[in-house]
Amino acid sequence: MARRVDKELEEFRQIMEVPSTFEEGFSWSSLLGALFVAFLMVPGAIYMGLLAGKMEVGAAAQWVTVILFIEVAKRAHRHLNKSEIFVLFFMASAAMGMPFSGLLWNQFFINSDAAAATGIADQLPIWFAPARDSISYSTRSFFHMDWLPVIGMVIFGSFFGELASMILGYGLFRLASDIEKLPFPMAPVGAQGIMAMAEDIDTKQRKDAEDSWRWRVFAIGGAMGLVFGSIYLLLPTLSGALTGESIQIFPIPFSDFTQKTGRYLPAFATGMAWDFGNLITGMVMPFFGMLGSVIGLMVTLVGNPLLYKFEILHSWKFGDDTIQTLFKNNVDFYFSFQIGIAVAIAIVGIWQVVRGVRKARVEARSRGADRHDTSGFTPPQGRGDIKFWLVMLCYLVVTVTYISASALLLRWHHGTWQPPGNENGIRNVVFVLFFLGFVYTPLISYVTARLEGMVGQVVEIPMIREATLILSGYRGVACWFLPMPLANYGQMTVFYRQCELTGTKFTSIWKTKLVLYPIILVSSIFFMNFIWGLDKVPSSAYPYAEKMWELNALNQSIVYTSTLGEYSMFEQAFNWIYLGVGGLFGLVLFGFMWTVGAPVML
Repeated sequence: MARRVDKELEEFRQIMEVPSTFEEGFSWSSLLGALFVAFLMVPGAIYMGLLAGKMEVGAAAQWVTVILFIEVAKRAHRHLNKSEIFVLFFMASAAMGMPFSGLLWNQFFINSDAAAATGIADQLPIWFAPARDSISYSTRSFFHMDWLPVIGMVIFGSFFGELASMILGYGLFRLASDIEKLPFPMAPVGAQGIMAMAEDIDTKQRKDAEDSWRWRVFAIGGAMGLVFGSIYLLLPTLSGALTGESIQIFPIPFSDFTQKTGRYLPAFATGMAWDFGNLITGMVMPFFGMLGSVIGLMVTLVGNPLLYKFEILHSWKFGDDTIQTLFKNNVDFYFSFQIGIAVAIAIVGIWQVVRGVRKARVEARSRGADRHDTSGFTPPQGRGDIKFWLVMLCYLVVTVTYISASALLLRWHHGTWQPPGNENGIRNVVFVLFFLGFVYTPLISYVTARLEGMVGQVVEIPMIREATLILSGYRGVACWFLPMPLANYGQMTVFYRQCELTGTKFTSIWKTKLVLYPIILVSSIFFMNFIWGLDKVPSSAYPYAEKMWELNALNQSIVYTSTLGEYSMFEQAFNWIYLGVGGLFGLVLFGFMWTVGAPVML
């Protein structure tokens, strides 16, 4: 049988080739870039996240940092190579992804109506947020002794999380790229922006701009974003600061039409997000991926009124807004149905991996290759690789540290290893952590690494954390806030492929991370404290947080109440029948698409 080829994937595979040499990208400009991002971009990213709901300034910070340092280097008569540009870009993106925005969420959640109504507010552990009677809430300051356990856990979790992500992601990349020679079709998409910057430098030095089409396209996109951002974000910000009332031509975070369309489209949330970035993103994403999104929207448009008619979406009432509609539909049906869909996707992903491995072995035998041949494991010269035993040692140390810390935290929270009414709870949670750390995480990470390498997709088994903690029999909510050895490191393989495509030594990335981490930690907590001190969060000054955080708190409370040992909102939302329907629907749909040869990305 002839091998079926997805033309769209083949097109993405052929965009870029791996260079023959690798260069050092870490330099003093990297340190200056870290300081620039930490003290100028981080506060802007935090503020815009509260205002508009997306860290849009985070993506902008990456390119602003790169462009600024390119221009400064030109005036200093210094040439920045592709590797240095990639390191600057990585540094800015890593800075925007630091976790201290969670501190503002923590102080909100413990005092939220959702936490109080579900009875979990007084059971939240002190490493998540201080008790509600803490004076730090009235003074609105993280610089208080009550917040030390919280900040300590954030530092602990982010440090070991970053360490594991960088090193274990590298190990998976070695397996998927060096051993299995997978193409990683989506990696060149991210690397093209770096090439545009380097191309601009080279063409200007040659005084030949004929081939600098990437830079022209980049500049046009930047100008369009500047115009739209001035209307969408700058106008509300300035008007609110100057007059006390925010002027919004395009409502933030979205325009809500559900109360008007509910008469004709019952139980269908009609909200329009005026995000120009989504429109541009849709233009560069694979066509069939976007077509699949449109089909999904149409199915929901028709399906929700039918589900309402047959009293499956029974909680919705005319007059509910978008947020209320989404939450009620989630509880009535979609919470379980989406789990089923995700289970089907996970099954399909694992099947594709097994099928791919078998096919690779058959092809190797047909070529007469030794199945135990490891010559492909020798990395390219000068790429900055490390010994593989260090990867395994890192995995072992991080996993054991997570499990030990979680056990000690539960002992601290309960004051004993066998709390009354929950005698085996801590022991069972430790068993769960061993399963997640030594069985699930390596399995799902490897499966994802292969899928990223083959088709540019990620696989996740849904609700694995929730299912294992519920089955553990633990009673309480502290288990939800443990530093768990649960992650999918396979997604980092794409980053390392981009690093390789731009000719950047891997050691450059690791050096940058070591320098960047303490700088961003200090700046993040300082600016979080500063913003909270200005006004309570959320408030009318932050439209997105004011509107959406309560919904997010309600959704999270559904899960947290599942281990209270009483009837909870989780039991109301979880339905095995709907989960089975979702799983069956996903498997049948994939089987049909595979049979007719539909594109993978659809």
